[in-house]
Amino acid sequence: MSLSFEGRVVLVTGAGGGLGRDYALAFAARGASVVVNDLGVDIAGGGKSSAAADKVVQEIRAKGGKAVANYDSVEDGEKLVQTALDAFGRIDIVVNNAGILRDRSFSRTSDLDWDLIHRIHLRGSFMVTRAAWNHMRKQNFGRIIMTASAAGIYGNFGQANYSAAKLGLLGLANTLAIEGEKHNIHCNTIAPVAGSRLTETVMPPDFVAALKPEYVSPLVLWLCHEQCQENGGLFEVGGGWIAKLRWERTQGKIVRQKNKPMTPEAVRDQWDKICDFTDADKPSSVKESMGLVVDVLHRVESDANLTSAESGSKVNPASAVGQQNAPAVFSYDHIQCILYALGIGMSTKDLDNLKFLYEGHPDFSCFPTFGVIPTLSLITGVDLISIPGMDIDYSQILHGEHYLEVYKPIPTKGPLVSKSSVADVLDKGSGALLIFDSNIYDGDELICYNQFAIFVVGSGGFGGKRNSEKAKVTLPPPKRAPDAVVVESTTIDQAALYRLSGDLNPLHIDPNFAALGKFKVPILHGLCSFGFAARHVLKQYANNDPSRFKAIKVRFSKPVIPGQSVQTEMWKEGNRIYFQTKVKETGDIALAGAYVDLHGPVEASPEIHHQALQGGGLQSELVFAEIGRRIKDLGSEMVKKVNGVIGWEITKDGKTAAQWTIDLKNGSGSLHKGPFGGKVDLTFTVSDEDFMDVVTGKILPQKAFFAGKLKPKGNILLSQKLEVILKDHAKL
Repeated sequence: MSLSFEGRVVLVTGAGGGLGRDYALAFAARGASVVVNDLGVDIAGGGKSSAAADKVVQEIRAKGGKAVANYDSVEDGEKLVQTALDAFGRIDIVVNNAGILRDRSFSRTSDLDWDLIHRIHLRGSFMVTRAAWNHMRKQNFGRIIMTASAAGIYGNFGQANYSAAKLGLLGLANTLAIEGEKHNIHCNTIAPVAGSRLTETVMPPDFVAALKPEYVSPLVLWLCHEQCQENGGLFEVGGGWIAKLRWERTQGKIVRQKNKPMTPEAVRDQWDKICDFTDADKPSSVKESMGLVVDVLHRVESDANLTSAESGSKVNPASAVGQQNAPAVFSYDHIQCILYALGIGMSTKDLDNLKFLYEGHPDFSCFPTFGVIPTLSLITGVDLISIPGMDIDYSQILHGEHYLEVYKPIPTKGPLVSKSSVADVLDKGSGALLIFDSNIYDGDELICYNQFAIFVVGSGGFGGKRNSEKAKVTLPPPKRAPDAVVVESTTIDQAALYRLSGDLNPLHIDPNFAALGKFKVPILHGLCSFGFAARHVLKQYANNDPSRFKAIKVRFSKPVIPGQSVQTEMWKEGNRIYFQTKVKETGDIALAGAYVDLHGPVEASPEIHHQALQGGGLQSELVFAEIGRRIKDLGSEMVKKVNGVIGWEITKDGKTAAQWTIDLKNGSGSLHKGPFGGKVDLTFTVSDEDFMDVVTGKILPQKAFFAGKLKPKGNILLSQKLEVILKDHAKL
């Protein structure tokens, strides 16, 4: 489906010609209202004219588009944005494109040459973006483009002023991407190569003619669309080619030792290693950059920087890999199975959970991810001390990744025997990564297999390899909207309950211990979030049947705080369900690169399985979340079909529990939660339970109406358009 900008307002600076003109025309052709800004100066910043902007506006209007001109300097950013507000009532997208050139060799660059370039490129982009920023924050949407240059990325003779300003724009964009993310404001940077009056001075005429602006505009439009989730990216683009850039950093070398002076000779002697990009890192944040420096300080003070060759060091992969732990016996009965099920969020409020919570149930079962429990002594570091070649700080271990494969249903009682070994040891620079294989046996029968990766902070730098062919890899989800989403509350006591399954690390219950780990409060166990997500997938795609569960793989990327809600987003691809689990309140991804493999044919359940067991949430919340996603994807099309504003009052126990408004009349559509300030054409009052029956097809809307379950108020004729909103209920 083609991308539409219907209802969006776009400001393009420097839009009187070249790239800016093409951006303005392209946005307008797809329904956007466009502010065409151009001061009308020459390439050196001299003169002033309204002709360039007026001509582009005329072109847009001649094709049936909506546009107004603005002739202000980008240094007067408030005026540019006010033009958008006066003409169209909002500002959604800013494309900072305006620029001039004053090329000089560095020795001939004057103060004026330097200042003019920075005023137009860097300060101008700052002023325009700042003027739009708070409007974007209030509407919880914004897309910003900064225009850098290959000269800024790589440098270019005669363009010291221009290069500095262009790279400054990248730094500005990176910070805006971080600050804007929670407000759904995305900022990306492009370094375009296209024929324009700026490039014709440095390129041959034939080359300029071949590099058409329309080979750049499609990237800009995609980065500015609401479907695009790219944020903080840097892209080179030209001639139909697009590439993303990122920083790269060598593994480096520590060249000082505790209580000894650091010398230039030490730098000289390690120069080849300092500059060796073999197995390079790709840092993407200040935290990653500073984190390594802090780690280096720690390692120097504890002499942990020395490699095996220098000190008889702390990590020796040759001694560790292949080492087998003594078989460990794990004895349990139905009590442990039930405790685990409660720990990962099950409740008797969902009757489908009774088979995991009640030993007298005819189908009483152990939930499949209970298969991680017999390995806890290794995961938590208790058994690591016996492994040769692993002289490490066990207070610095983190559970990085986990893979579980279940071959037979896990018994509800017994002893289980785990046989574990070190599969590999990797050197990640700032730490060591230990990969363990663990086979779990019921008697002589292998019932499940665990592979888990333990990251030991501060134990890297021993000269080992960075990757392993033995590791079960994480996989990114498909690049489309999720097929299903489940949101569920954890309780404030979730970690206190889960730890009774065997992970007694005080990090999850003791505030003082959590503070040592730089957490404000105790955090939830990663394997608890892991269990929540597995439940969501099994219920959504396998009718909660534990025999259908085959395997699960996750990477633990961010902690969940007890009391927060976890949001599991799922994508079905054959018998594999890709998923990621977010902290709903922050948007942070807690479980990444994850998937579940299932046995047998996989079909989405025809019912909505939305859990809010401890939080008293509503099942209808998930439906409205899906409706919101549909509006983002198909809003303009839905507006044409419905042309109305429909409100919903969802009740629970006879009282209003939630209010939603679906605006399919204005712009490209929108979804609002809570009281609505505008005019509503039709309002339905319905209980949460009856709403779900209507959505899932258990009862027709007409029958619900005549039974008094679906109570309309307003333009009842609009109720005929409900199918457009609620069709394909299984996907909801």
